[in-house]
Amino acid sequence: MSPNSFDAFTAQSLDEGFDEVLVREWPANAVLDTHTHPFDASVQVVRGSYILTVGEEVRQLKAGDRFRLARDVPHAEHYGPEGATIWVARAN
Repeated sequence: MSPNSFDAFTAQSLDEGFDEVLVREWPANAVLDTHTHPFDASVQVVRGSYILTVGEEVRQLKAGDRFRLARDVPHAEHYGPEGATIWVARAN
């Protein structure tokens, strides 16, 4: 099993206490204005790119990047011209 496979991401996420893992596909140039989630998230970008804005911090994310976001943290997402595929582990 490749260390970068969805199965490996899922196994690691479950070991870390996340209870739900899914694949999200975002279309080109999709914009999600500031919002929150009722869960902690661990995310790996698999394809494409997007900009994640949390407060004053703006992060340019691309395939291979990973990040975590705590529940109820306001953030915005702006997907690139090719859209993006992300793996998301949630701790509900």
